Amino acid sequence: MSLRQRTSTAFVLIALIVVVIQWAPRLVYFLFVQAFILAALMEFYSLAQRRNQRPQRVLGAVLALLFGLPLVVKEVSFSMALSAGFLLSAVVFVIVYNRVEKLPAFSAAITLTMFGALYVAFPLDFLFALREERGPFTIYFLFSVIFLGDTGAYFVGKLIGRHKMTPLASPNKTWEGSAGGLLLAALGAVAARAVFLPGLDLGLAVLTGTVVHAAAQVSDPLESLFKRAVGVKDSSNILPGHGGFLDRIDSFLLASPLFYYLIRFLW
Repeated sequence: MSLRQRTSTAFVLIALIVVVIQWAPRLVYFLFVQAFILAALMEFYSLAQRRNQRPQRVLGAVLALLFGLPLVVKEVSFSMALSAGFLLSAVVFVIVYNRVEKLPAFSAAITLTMFGALYVAFPLDFLFALREERGPFTIYFLFSVIFLGDTGAYFVGKLIGRHKMTPLASPNKTWEGSAGGLLLAALGAVAARAVFLPGLDLGLAVLTGTVVHAAAQVSDPLESLFKRAVGVKDSSNILPGHGGFLDRIDSFLLASPLFYYLIRFLW
């Protein structure tokens, strides 16, 4: 895959995301986030199926949408959605696993189905909550920190990386690259503050950017472990040069909730 193709894919994807975040009506933005969640979730389930596990895809999709429902229906709390998800899962699995020969697959199937929905949907739903409560510029701040930090980690690691950080999950990641990523994330926070949030205290911006990217650096190898467990490099090849949707959002799975609560209590 050429750098030109990779860059073209990134440009189209970023442009689409920015247009939706900036101008889409509330419901359209919600549906856009849910579509991204479902695409990434189906890739997660596909990884599991490579090891002959049998997560319930339709149930997982319903659970993911159910977990997002409190964002647009205020009468529904997340605890209500979670309780309904547990009840629905119990009913489905009791019905589906009705023969002795199916029992060996039961534990992995119910665990992967429910964990996958929570793992992908719960953190990405914070991207909707962020625009609702803080506006689109706050999301651009988060994107700047993640993308610039990832870029810094990649290039610094390539240039001077010597000491492996997570050799099993991500063999190419190094402690030198990690430090470079944190530095670029801090600089990205400074730049994003100047462009998008000039009223934000500079120290808080740097602190937020650094801490959030530290979480992203854990989130990425966590997703990589799922791929290494089934022997693949990417979750899919749907995005030329970038793998799959799950590969593109992996940094946000830990970073988004942390970012939300940091700005809620510190900004």
